[in-house]
Amino acid sequence: MPEVNISGPAGRIEARYHHQPAANSPVALILHPHPQFGGTMNNQVVYHMYYAFQKRGFSVLRFNFRGVGRSEGLFDNGPGELADAATALDWLQAYNADAPSCWIAGASFGSWIAMQLLMRRPEIEGFICVAPPANLYDFSFLAPCPSSGLMVNGAKDRVVPTESVRGLVERLKTQKDAIVDHATVPDANHFFEDQMEGLMEVIDGYLDKRLGKPRPQKGKAKKESAA
Repeated sequence: MPEVNISGPAGRIEARYHHQPAANSPVALILHPHPQFGGTMNNQVVYHMYYAFQKRGFSVLRFNFRGVGRSEGLFDNGPGELADAATALDWLQAYNADAPSCWIAGASFGSWIAMQLLMRRPEIEGFICVAPPANLYDFSFLAPCPSSGLMVNGAKDRVVPTESVRGLVERLKTQKDAIVDHATVPDANHFFEDQMEGLMEVIDGYLDKRLGKPRPQKGKAKKESAA
């Protein structure tokens, strides 16, 4: 999975990109958790979502927000990170001009940024939010939510309680034209430590429902080890 450097609003954006060679392949952008609490593009949740889209025939991009890893700039508490995500999506779409569809996914802080980008980019037709911090950040901009997607959290998450996520989902369910599914992974904390398999069962199941099951790959599929 090649490393790429994208010219961003604060300087270089460090990224990893998987290109799907098949014509007219869809694209997906994956956003990582809070930069000031150890979030990087090599976060386990981010990595596993990246691979879930890859094996379904997507060209996929994940990157480090400004000030993380080799990405230049300083943490901006939201606005700058949204600009980084918009720039990354521009790059992904320019490199895949014939992509018929676009998805976005994020973990924790990354899901908050992802949903803001969703509101600005009508071409995004699906989303996955893992541990969306509904008790820490304002999601009222989702009025209405323009696309259908999944929100999933851990039952033992002490950072973002299930009640907060459920309340957000219930508000979104009152809106028309978008269906927001909600799932809770038993025994999982905010980081899904030792519960990654349960999380991916939920995410894979949702993607199977929306996109169909991935085609079997010939030979052994190479999977990059996550940090």
